[in-house]
Amino acid sequence: MRALLLVDIQNDFMPFGSLPVPHGDEVVAVANALMDSVDFVVATQDWHPQTHGSFASNHYGRAQGDIVTLGGVSQVLWPDHCVQGLPGASFHAALNVARIDAVVRKGTDPLIDSYSGFFDNGHRQDTGLTDLLRSRGVTELVVVGLATDYCVKYTALDGETEGFDVVVIEDGVRAVDLSAGDGEKALAEMREAGCRVEHLRDLLG
Repeated sequence: MRALLLVDIQNDFMPFGSLPVPHGDEVVAVANALMDSVDFVVATQDWHPQTHGSFASNHYGRAQGDIVTLGGVSQVLWPDHCVQGLPGASFHAALNVARIDAVVRKGTDPLIDSYSGFFDNGHRQDTGLTDLLRSRGVTELVVVGLATDYCVKYTALDGETEGFDVVVIEDGVRAVDLSAGDGEKALAEMREAGCRVEHLRDLLG
């Protein structure tokens, strides 16, 4: 059984958002186009409390892009984004939310971030995504969303580790690229871990 996993297609990651991913809005059409080719659609949603430790605003004297330790792991400090209940946390208005069967929220613990849709960054708590997918008989996981070099990468890597056949749609993801080339490096890392990296046309034939 094939599932489509939409990673963080939320307003704050769009070009108009507080943590803009360049051309992030271009993934929406790809996500919508894939929905009728799968059996199950699940979306992850960053859902941070205002006090979240990944926000630079919660670290006196620190700036966005600084590196700190959060929950025992290295953490980039970001602008406030995807705050629970605020418009920035909502899915993009053009995303076909009527076809989403389940939403998995992550990043709810202020003491640690959750790039992956499966686990927090310390791999101490799971989000329930694995159990959800297995309960539906999912074996193949098609991944699109934001951002290639963070939440998409860690979600895809964990999906592979959890035993799913992971396919990342290259034209359905976009990178932050804090350092030039981070997106390409992330795709290479996913390939090396066993993920397939394909294009929309390959999957739809």
